[in-house]
Amino acid sequence: MLESRFMLSQRDIPTNWYNIAADLPAPLAPPLHPGTGQPIGPADLAPLFPMELILQEVSTERYISIPEEVREIYKLWRPTPLLRAVRLEKALDTPAKIYYKYEGVSPAGSHKPNTAVPQAYYNAKEGVKRISTETGAGQWGSSLAFACQLFGLECLVYMVKVSYYQKPYRRSMMHTWGARVVASPSTETNAGRGILAEHPDSPGSLGIAISEAVEVAASDPDTRYSLGSVLNHVLLHQTVIGQEAKQALAAIGDYPDVVIGCVGGGSSFAGLAFPFLQDRLTQGRPTRFLAVEPAACPSLTKGKYAYDYGDAVGMTPMVKMFTLGHTFMPAGIHAGGLRYHGMAPLISALVETGDITPVAYHQNPVFAAAVQFARTEGIIPAPESSHAIVAAIDEALDAKAKGEERVIVFNLSGHGFFDMAAYDQYLAGDLVDYEYPADAVTEALQHLPAVG
Repeated sequence: MLESRFMLSQRDIPTNWYNIAADLPAPLAPPLHPGTGQPIGPADLAPLFPMELILQEVSTERYISIPEEVREIYKLWRPTPLLRAVRLEKALDTPAKIYYKYEGVSPAGSHKPNTAVPQAYYNAKEGVKRISTETGAGQWGSSLAFACQLFGLECLVYMVKVSYYQKPYRRSMMHTWGARVVASPSTETNAGRGILAEHPDSPGSLGIAISEAVEVAASDPDTRYSLGSVLNHVLLHQTVIGQEAKQALAAIGDYPDVVIGCVGGGSSFAGLAFPFLQDRLTQGRPTRFLAVEPAACPSLTKGKYAYDYGDAVGMTPMVKMFTLGHTFMPAGIHAGGLRYHGMAPLISALVETGDITPVAYHQNPVFAAAVQFARTEGIIPAPESSHAIVAAIDEALDAKAKGEERVIVFNLSGHGFFDMAAYDQYLAGDLVDYEYPADAVTEALQHLPAVG
């Protein structure tokens, strides 16, 4: 039997995060103030973030040291295993090698604590008492609740309403770690009340939940805001994933021909891909990078590369990204973590240059791939992560059709143990593939902010 598990030791946990901003073909377009339309400075972000995170957000240093206190907490689950999907390869009868980095071994069951822990650490170090945030499927909210508990911080989570009811045990996790969880849109904020006045039955969106969390942080000097994806410093923290994967593959003499991850805001994809993208950008290595999104919320494949707000109401800075429009309301697909109107500026810029290739899938083939993976490899994957699986399977079948050897690496960013209602729907044949809402996106794009 082929070796299928490749483990590093705790000595191999990275000591630095990799900052891909140092190696971009061109600098990112600057974030703009939502009121003035002018480039923002650190002082503009100070009401929302601790200064250390602001400095990381704008840094172009290639490597940023990981505080030893953070590395010590990382040791609770890092390094995570790199596994070879030998049984899946056999079922597909493919000459390709399929590897996956499994982030579901973290306390919260996903990759999200990789950034939740340092964000809580820097907030606590600055004397912050409470962090407000949003969450889609609950992976981020539960991760931040866990991290806040470690550093003695209060945690307030606005959870997208459709997921709040779809995934009750995610709420239970957050409550267990001491967080307060509110279904969004809520009546607790001006943003939430405004949405409900116009759409009383709104299922919510990440953009709306962000508006509520930002409003709370901006109005309370003891509260800061925390985001689980999209921003530069969030993607930076996730690069421990790709650095570990790179080291484990080097130990067995392999290197990927294709790297795959799911994308909603982009953090899990970036975490695996950026350390390998460094080799493409600086050495010209021909590795391909596939960013896989839901067809019901296709920001990269159907959106526009333009300045837009990160939230639904227009309270956050404007960033240049692929967007469906901040007023776009995605369908209630079960991959709640991928229901976001925009994409991380770093990923958007690399899609624009052709260094990353976006692809989109409907949720039925995504769940078909998830079930095949579970029945061969034993792990029940999160709906979000399953987008990477279906693309990896298609790559392996393409290699088979062409008679090519191919090394495929994907990020299995979390387990799906709290998503079984979605699997029930799929197995019963009741899962709906939502068509790309072209008219809704066209309408939403009419509301992009005017930028000179």
